[in-house]
Amino acid sequence: MNKLEKQSDLILKNSGLSVTSSRKKILEVFLSADTALEHQDIEKIATQYDRVTIYRTLQTFLDKGIIHPIPTTDNSIKYAVCSETCVKTGHHHDNHVHFFCDKCGKTECLDDVAIPSVILPSGYDMHEINMVVNGTCKTCRE
Repeated sequence: MNKLEKQSDLILKNSGLSVTSSRKKILEVFLSADTALEHQDIEKIATQYDRVTIYRTLQTFLDKGIIHPIPTTDNSIKYAVCSETCVKTGHHHDNHVHFFCDKCGKTECLDDVAIPSVILPSGYDMHEINMVVNGTCKTCRE
């Protein structure tokens, strides 16, 4: 068993999930990616699984706090693996900025850049903040 397989097994077990071939493979796709992924990106890599299996697996990973959604400007959703600091079973505790490169299309988590605090007027209740910064990534600038 290689390092990636061990890591995926550990994440699934720590999340209280059984280790199935689909969960393991899809999680390994995320762990080996250097960018956030859309449903269709996973379909292209994990070709042995149908759309429904991938969708259900993504939903399970979201519910367990293994991955988090990243909204995009075209109203699609990308997903990225949660860091150890944001994983809390059943609820996502993440407070970092996401970066979208206008040149290459790569979306990544900037874990060291916190979302600024937002103070809402009286009577408003915040549930979640998403921040996506668009620009040119360091790879495309070189």
